[in-house]
Amino acid sequence: MNSLWLNLDKKSNEFSSLSSNSETDVCIIGAGIFGLTCAYYLSHLGFKVMVLEKDGIGEKTTGHTTAKITSQHGLFYDYLIHGYGKKFASHYLEANEEAIHNIKEIVDTEKIKCDFAYQNSYVYTTKKSELGMIKKEVSAVESLGFPCELVTKTGLPFSIEGAICFKEQAQFHPLKYLYGLCNSISSYGGEIYTNTTVTDIEKDLDSSYVISTSSNTSIKSKFVIVATHYPFVNFPGMYFLKMYQSTSYIIAVDTKKTLFNGMYINATNPIFSYRTVKYQGKDLLLIGGGDHKTGQPSCYQDTYGVLEQEAKKFYPNCEVLYRWNTRDCISLDKIPYIGQYSTSMPNVFVGTGFKKWGMTLSNVASNIIVDTICGKENKYAYLFKPSRLGPIKNRDEMKNVLVQSTNSLLLNKFKPANMSFDEIQNDSGSIIEINNEKIGIYKNPNGQIYAVKPICTHLGCLLSWNDVDKTWDCPCHGSRFDYKGTNLYDPAFKNLDVYDVN
Repeated sequence: MNSLWLNLDKKSNEFSSLSSNSETDVCIIGAGIFGLTCAYYLSHLGFKVMVLEKDGIGEKTTGHTTAKITSQHGLFYDYLIHGYGKKFASHYLEANEEAIHNIKEIVDTEKIKCDFAYQNSYVYTTKKSELGMIKKEVSAVESLGFPCELVTKTGLPFSIEGAICFKEQAQFHPLKYLYGLCNSISSYGGEIYTNTTVTDIEKDLDSSYVISTSSNTSIKSKFVIVATHYPFVNFPGMYFLKMYQSTSYIIAVDTKKTLFNGMYINATNPIFSYRTVKYQGKDLLLIGGGDHKTGQPSCYQDTYGVLEQEAKKFYPNCEVLYRWNTRDCISLDKIPYIGQYSTSMPNVFVGTGFKKWGMTLSNVASNIIVDTICGKENKYAYLFKPSRLGPIKNRDEMKNVLVQSTNSLLLNKFKPANMSFDEIQNDSGSIIEINNEKIGIYKNPNGQIYAVKPICTHLGCLLSWNDVDKTWDCPCHGSRFDYKGTNLYDPAFKNLDVYDVN
């Protein structure tokens, strides 16, 4: 289940791991689109920049996205106007529109061949009962002075009741874009290190910070940018109380037919997202959906199966070439956290909670943080302030997060396992109990056994088995581990304890 975006020749974009201690002006933790965009701007401004990445360039969220560059984040502006006012909603829209322009400017300036293409973007519905929601969003966006359009026909292979259209949005190949950023960063003296896991950030005596790694190397830096998708420093900040992770799925399909233009997503659940991509001389269709909270039990039919069924409904002879999934951080008020990590950590910055629209919001975040480092006021910084306080707009979700965390941290640990060793089928896994201790068991297709301690190394939540991807997932904060116990996704960065069963 590999991402189409990651199927590239990486030889010219390979970087070494950090092997010695060093000093820099800005240390950026994470080499996804947010971290590398920050590094791009700062290196061009003359800062000494070092980027540390646990895996490879863009191999996690950025490399598993649908790669839409848009200010249309679902039916969002009516929500913003009613919750925060017209000025707030207008600035949110302006910030994202500027980000589209900024990305195109980088592509042109650096001559990055990343298949950037302007497209119209649509949020649609096929249900008459939802047409009122579309019309309300049109009115909301028009009240902000932004040109949008209510349409009843699109290029989709099925009829719709209505859609709101934003023109001159865009799409691209995210990994080609990141590799272009890397080349430019390196040409301006920036340093990039991959396969380097950061384990801690500590204040030094002179108001700088020491960034420690798992290989016993460290970097001393005046500024730190945490660009790790999910913030891994729990205290201060406490982002684990303010966000959850959502998993969604994507397939790349050869439809054997001529495809439409435009980028599409429907208004309500179940969500389906569509866009096209050129790949090896063909136009492929990307279909996304199957969303669920990371850590909740899922099956193939409810994830990839739903997307394949959708594809075959309209393209019976289609061929699925790629399948992949991704995790997105979502704040409880649906607005990202961008700015100072915590009031007690001056000069440490964060950008997270991009809620599935990280291609655009990452550029918004980069400009806010770069301006702050340069001592400039950013017009949009107040929108995303991480330390913001106010009434929780999404109380049901807040309750769900607290209940899930309580269950996984405490209650579920004392419940007896509901499956025995013999009941676990080959190529599947579950938690069993041996001598009052919970053990995570996976049997591969040949019956070989892998056993782990199913306790997340982030904050100690009980993990759940993901039978689609054969991983152990944390229902509290979204960390993931493969069946051998190797950490795959943050906020955890340590591997699971494993048991020798041979």
